[in-house]
Amino acid sequence: MASACCSSSPVAKDHLDHGLAAAPATADPAHHARRTSVSDTADLLVVGRIATGDPANPSAEAMAVSGGQIVGIGTRADVEGLVGPSTTTLAPDGFVLPGLIDPHMHIWTSLLNLRWTDLSHARCPKFDDVLAAVKATAQQTPPGGWVLGKAFDPSLYPGEPVVTRALLDQASPDHPVLIMNASGHFFYSNSKGFELAKVTDTTPDPPGGKFGRIDGTLDGSIGEPPAMLMMIAALPKPTPQDIASGILEILTTAARRGVTSVREAATGSISGIGEYTLLHQLNGSARLPVRVSTAQFSVVAGRSPSEVIADWTAAGVTPFSGDEMVRADAWKVVTDGSNQGRSGYFMQPYLGEESGGKTDWTPEGLREVLGVGLDAGWQLMVHTNGDGAIEFALTALEELLPKYGTTDLRHRFEHCSFATDDQLHRMAAAGISPSFLMNHVYFWGAAFRDTILGPTRANRLDRVASAYAAGLRPSIHSDYNVTDIDPLHSARTAVQRILQADGSVLNPAECATPEQALAAITTHAAWQIHADDRGTLAVGKRADFAVASGDPWASDPQGWPDIEFHATYIDGVPAYQG
Repeated sequence: MASACCSSSPVAKDHLDHGLAAAPATADPAHHARRTSVSDTADLLVVGRIATGDPANPSAEAMAVSGGQIVGIGTRADVEGLVGPSTTTLAPDGFVLPGLIDPHMHIWTSLLNLRWTDLSHARCPKFDDVLAAVKATAQQTPPGGWVLGKAFDPSLYPGEPVVTRALLDQASPDHPVLIMNASGHFFYSNSKGFELAKVTDTTPDPPGGKFGRIDGTLDGSIGEPPAMLMMIAALPKPTPQDIASGILEILTTAARRGVTSVREAATGSISGIGEYTLLHQLNGSARLPVRVSTAQFSVVAGRSPSEVIADWTAAGVTPFSGDEMVRADAWKVVTDGSNQGRSGYFMQPYLGEESGGKTDWTPEGLREVLGVGLDAGWQLMVHTNGDGAIEFALTALEELLPKYGTTDLRHRFEHCSFATDDQLHRMAAAGISPSFLMNHVYFWGAAFRDTILGPTRANRLDRVASAYAAGLRPSIHSDYNVTDIDPLHSARTAVQRILQADGSVLNPAECATPEQALAAITTHAAWQIHADDRGTLAVGKRADFAVASGDPWASDPQGWPDIEFHATYIDGVPAYQG
């Protein structure tokens, strides 16, 4: 897991641009999943234990599919009249569930360190485990090859230790090492790494960047993109083939957890429009394993918001354009940073600090970038981590949205991590729904409580129960690769709010019911990405379903993360086979 999110990264751009250079200039939708005519005779009959996710009809024993659409569901007798000689019967060994939905994840920024060694607290619960993992990776790396690590988060270890040059020299004396801090704002290197990057004790800090030093000697830390770019320049560049295989690996990882639809939450943040067109190109070669909804990034260096949206429009990327597998749906705006990285924007300071972070915009700039998205008819997808960021964005939209009348664009606040009661009720009045990174509670809840924000504010983290009480339709997301794509793990955390660090419960009043948590990864997530034809198994819905070892609607939430997925289907056609 990492803690950076949603931002346009010059480090990622420098590393990935070469591999993305061959992306097409315009999108060419493949329409693999275009609906065919629905017949009175089913193409596919699914029989077995079916959990529909539909409270009005929670279980079934047979489901008939025609032209990718569910045309009948219930008992065998209920669908018998839809079965003909050409109907294929599927009787899976397991439970048939609606395909799960991750409404906020990242493909492109995740490619930067996709295959780097995972040094997250989840994989390395003790600081010594981090160094052991570096050493083990070095032993498996060919001579001279880079040892690369990701997601190291000192905030989750006692005393917030860092990996120094000396420690990395001990763990890997013969290989260059580069480790990325979970915030995305720091690297750590050993001596071999500095040598290959041609960085010495006397190398001047680039403007805006910093090489950490003790008594004039490099200590191993490299801060902020201008300095990080000097290190990333020494790494091998990924090829177009590497990029393509990485995208498929990420989407297959999602399918492996029962996911059939995702929202890519910052499309264009690294290499612009080519990120969208490349998804269509890959889907044209072979249907992707997961449907992808995209949120177009609103910021490009040297371009005004109006110019950015004009660029998207000129390339044919307009609201709800694309096809049934890759569709452009939203306009992405980021207002602040990472709470665990202490760059989220709060109305009160962080513990032990004088600052509560800052926003990325002036009030005038925020209204401008939101306004151009609204003018073009986009759904707004606004990153708001701290309570100050929520207030900042909410105030702007309370002013802007009435000018556009009644719409069904389903504007969203992403993470919405520490919302107040007042903010939740104002969001409901304004027509803005929250999407929560629920794993903030599990992985970072104790750090927020004890060292970052204090218990009072920590109790306001990811308020699923209060969102429902305010009349909102919340979803839950992974923010991959901030955390792993695992909707059932996130849903369990919404129900239990148990902290990984000490097993305690963070504010039991905010525990969701199992039904609420499951809706947040199915029906509400589908609604938020404008996919009303998904999320449940019911007549008229798409036949997007998964075959699993258990039924979360009929089991203890404690065991939800242990449910395994054997297969997924999109429009009744296999998408993933385990």
